[in-house]
Amino acid sequence: MNKTEPPPPSIAEGKKLRNIFGQFASGVTVVTTTSADGTPHGATVTAFTSISLEPRLCQVTLTRTSKACSILADNTFAVNILAADQDDIALHFAGRPREEPIRWGEHDIAPSLCGNLATLWCRPWARVDAGDHIIFLGEIVDAEITEDRDPLLFFRSTFHDIGPTSHDGLWTHSGDDPLTGWFGANADLRPLT
Repeated sequence: MNKTEPPPPSIAEGKKLRNIFGQFASGVTVVTTTSADGTPHGATVTAFTSISLEPRLCQVTLTRTSKACSILADNTFAVNILAADQDDIALHFAGRPREEPIRWGEHDIAPSLCGNLATLWCRPWARVDAGDHIIFLGEIVDAEITEDRDPLLFFRSTFHDIGPTSHDGLWTHSGDDPLTGWFGANADLRPLT
């Protein structure tokens, strides 16, 4: 039997999928780097995640056709994790420039923004083709955090703040990690009968 590829999704299906993705609340970052002429450049990115503690890796995902994607190609970069009061910065780097000039921080790896909740400076580790996006993995070579501030969140196409905590428990690891989780590394798991 020949396997046939499914037809491309219609515009309506694409909008539905985008709305479904929008149900997942995420933090907001601005990825910054320098263009070939040395000018700082940034793009607002919600597709950011930690990947590995050893080696120290994170990822950002950019639309393949974006200017930022071509500038980031093999450059060092900074991931600026935005604080709740930086929604104007997020909008600026998403294409709605603000009148007030951007305050850039100095770093020997990549330019960064001032006033972030946290900043990660990265060297390129890998680049992965991912359909209409490119996934950039960065090796974290330096980091900075500002204590006692709340993050800027993005949910259903709008910015939000974190709000009150839902409980007092602190979750520090994955429950299915064999070294720290529910089961030890040598657990003998058998199906229930």
